[in-house]
Amino acid sequence: MYQNVMVATDGSDLATIAVDHATSIARAFNARLTIVTVALQAPVFDAMSGGGAISQSVFDEIRRANVEQCTAILKKAAAAAGPGARTEMVESLTAYEGILHTAKEIGADLVVMGSHSRSLLSRLVLGSQASKVVNLSEVPVLIVR
Repeated sequence: MYQNVMVATDGSDLATIAVDHATSIARAFNARLTIVTVALQAPVFDAMSGGGAISQSVFDEIRRANVEQCTAILKKAAAAAGPGARTEMVESLTAYEGILHTAKEIGADLVVMGSHSRSLLSRLVLGSQASKVVNLSEVPVLIVR
């Protein structure tokens, strides 16, 4: 049924459970497993200083730190998933856009991700990355709580 399972992780405990679940699904269907994390791009402005542009060196330092953190997240998730798991890091302004872009790019036929149990009011006001993926994905999305 599934040939290419993709799981999104941010390194949280909930995301680790989603990686474990996706690993089980991929093994059960003898499918390829791709683990993806999104390195959020730093904003190009600094709200603390009145909205002025941040310097290139500050932007580069934020980007470097994000990439290092994402590399560590992927390394840990790949070790938990076992041999054969592929990893992808994508840079994006939002997690949901990076997840959707990667799913399309790799031809995923199932996206797995964790979601915090937030209240309806919180989801309506703040939005949810998982909700956006569910609503905008062209392939099935399995949410692990």
